[in-house]
Amino acid sequence: MNDRPNIEQVIAIVREAAGLMVRDGFEIQEKGAPENIVTSSDVAVQHFLTRKLEALLPGSGFLCEEEDYADTSHRQVWIIDPIDGTTNYARGIEFCCISVALTEDGKPVLGVVYSPWRDELYCAQTGKGAFCNGRPIHVSGRPFENGLLFTAMSTYRKDLARACSDIIYDLYQECNDLRRTGSAAMELCLMATGKVDLYFEIRLYPWDYAAAALILQEAGGTVCGFDGGFPPLNRTSPVIAANTAENCRRILGVVHCHLTEIPY
Repeated sequence: MNDRPNIEQVIAIVREAAGLMVRDGFEIQEKGAPENIVTSSDVAVQHFLTRKLEALLPGSGFLCEEEDYADTSHRQVWIIDPIDGTTNYARGIEFCCISVALTEDGKPVLGVVYSPWRDELYCAQTGKGAFCNGRPIHVSGRPFENGLLFTAMSTYRKDLARACSDIIYDLYQECNDLRRTGSAAMELCLMATGKVDLYFEIRLYPWDYAAAALILQEAGGTVCGFDGGFPPLNRTSPVIAANTAENCRRILGVVHCHLTEIPY
């Protein structure tokens, strides 16, 4: 589309926003539970991004994690997680990032994920491949039994932990091993580089995966929700992903063995 911004302009804005992810001196507040927090840096980054991106693409909408910021009645909508992995950020753990996706008619067309503490910038546009720090990236070709699985136990809905553990147990019996970083966007991007091969989370928000899922797809990977299609970008969803379509279907099959419907 000729009204789509240049990805280099988006990258420059995201890099500038990362300057607000200070190492110390930020405030922390709970969002209803001790495990769900927001920092003053999250809010500052989100305010900066929405202001700059609206100026870059006038008339676009937004769906953002903080402050219940949702204005999605537009053909083009930015989906933003100002800091994915806020708990990591608050504790000085490097697995945290800014995630920005641009959607058109409900589909992601541009994605930027930047982890400043790791100095890794991932980006993709539909049909143009995926890149990390300017270099092309691609998923691995490992079979399921040699795959590493990124997964988690639904931190914000601990009532789903039993279903998670049953699914994870079955997957663990068939794959190599498990990993968890605390940032869904970072994990999907690491999959895009071929470092890890399999992915399952029972409940994520669109801002957790909108940008990174596009990056993973453009790197040759497969991403789906509970019904096998691309995860919805207007509500929470299970997210299943893998280096190959066959491995993705295999994970989804295990999920369906334990769940006949989305449990929320």
